[in-house]
Amino acid sequence: MKKALVISGGGSKGAFAGGVAQYLMKKEKKDYDLFIGTSTGSLMVSHLALGKLDELKELYTNVNQKTIFSNSPFNIKKVAGEKVISIRHLNTFWNFLNGRKTFGESKNLRILIKKKITKEIYDEIKENNKEVVVTVSNLTANQIEYKSINDCTYDDFCDWIWGSCNYVPFMSLLEKNNCQYADGGFGSLVPIREAILRGATEIDAIILETEVTQFNKLPATNPFSLLFDVFDFMLAHVERHNITIGKLAATNKDIKLNLYYTPTVLTTNSLVFDETLMRKWWKSGYKYAKSKQEELMSEFRPDVLTDQEIEEGIDDVEDLNI
Repeated sequence: MKKALVISGGGSKGAFAGGVAQYLMKKEKKDYDLFIGTSTGSLMVSHLALGKLDELKELYTNVNQKTIFSNSPFNIKKVAGEKVISIRHLNTFWNFLNGRKTFGESKNLRILIKKKITKEIYDEIKENNKEVVVTVSNLTANQIEYKSINDCTYDDFCDWIWGSCNYVPFMSLLEKNNCQYADGGFGSLVPIREAILRGATEIDAIILETEVTQFNKLPATNPFSLLFDVFDFMLAHVERHNITIGKLAATNKDIKLNLYYTPTVLTTNSLVFDETLMRKWWKSGYKYAKSKQEELMSEFRPDVLTDQEIEEGIDDVEDLNI
């Protein structure tokens, strides 16, 4: 029996996933063989593979904008006690003048990855026979790629984690092996299918969005806010597609699939890293997993597909070859 933990993309909302994982691994004593992450999920899976929950919590509850961005495209200020986010237009204009490909740069995140995911951690994961996989979008080849720690050198693995986290054009573009790579969530936000293809027989998937849309967005006021809205729209549909295909595949192979959504909307901009909020989200994830696990105790099969999900996914199931 091969158990897998899948963590979706979600930027700062990864703190919620950390709380869920902490409960599942510490309280429920779940021992996973396979860890697959996309974007923020890819940043988490190395620590989770070794059960380093305390170190991961320290990482996710003590980051801020400067920890991630070497050149931030955002202005964040408080108005009447609430955070208001806008684009640093002069900063982005300067980037264009200097021939840069993105509005902002996340080189500080690359430094953080090397600091927190050490060569010792990389070696220990391989010694323990845990499989850790990160998801990247190859923009040059127009395809999704899954990078296993078993197929990478240490430096390459750190590059893939960084590339998986880079939400372009607001973060850096990874250029490697004559290709350009970006956030894995652009094509595989919730890689449940990949876990199944790698032999998982039981899957816990943490999805850093609510199960149903809970609010309507305000109208865009400038090109940048419109760009955010367009990205959110596309990613929402990528997520639904990934989950539908994952459910179909799990049903077809009689795989136990447990889905952990966020019960409420955590933030409307996951590229803003607030230490106080992230500490709160970690605790919320832990509490939510506890309540969710009680519900799952009586279930012995994957989540039931709705008629709409079956209709949306039926055209794709022939391509799964499963």
